Amino acid sequence: MNRQSHSAMLTGMDTKQTNETVRVFYDAACPGCVKDRAWYEKRVGQGEQLEWVDINTHEQSLKACGIDPQRALLELHVQDEQGNILSEIPAYQLLLRRLPGYRWLAWIIGLPIIRPILSWLYRVWVRRRLKLEGRLP
Repeated sequence: MNRQSHSAMLTGMDTKQTNETVRVFYDAACPGCVKDRAWYEKRVGQGEQLEWVDINTHEQSLKACGIDPQRALLELHVQDEQGNILSEIPAYQLLLRRLPGYRWLAWIIGLPIIRPILSWLYRVWVRRRLKLEGRLP
């Protein structure tokens, strides 16, 4: 999907999903996040749909979904097909389950010994990146 059709889709965006699309709220100002998006888009399974929403330009959409814009900057949020909001590791698990050949990784990152460590590392990395970019005090 190109940026124009992506932006057009977001106009009048509903807070509840009504189809089989997973909505991913991501930081389009982050080069690494943009690379991650491209990585997911290359691998997404046939028939799976991901809608990418830039958290920097859709603050009202975030709020309408009950997502604090500052939290969206600090952790990944996704909205599943039923309209449920998942964040951090559960959000990544949902995305990985949509990728053929990566479902096993979704299971591993959810393991009780792995999940808290990965969550901590992710938070440290994001805060460091945002501070270096001058986007976090």
